[in-house]
Amino acid sequence: MQKKLTLSIDEELIKFAHDFSKKTKKPISKIFEEYLYQLMRQNHSDVVHPKTVGLYGVLKDNPVPDKEELRNIFHGKNND
Repeated sequence: MQKKLTLSIDEELIKFAHDFSKKTKKPISKIFEEYLYQLMRQNHSDVVHPKTVGLYGVLKDNPVPDKEELRNIFHGKNND
């Protein structure tokens, strides 16, 4: 759901925003929204979910098979 947001920012920054908006052919609100999404992704990428931490090293002793091994397993072939 879209909502309005009122900002109070420096006049020079407003001029820059208008010029940048014309140059990129994007509305200022879209530029700002994209910037906030970028900040949100960066912030969330710094935090690793505990379940993910628990998976660390799980494939150490049993690595993922390569393509050839997977084909052999799929077709029931034995490498012996």
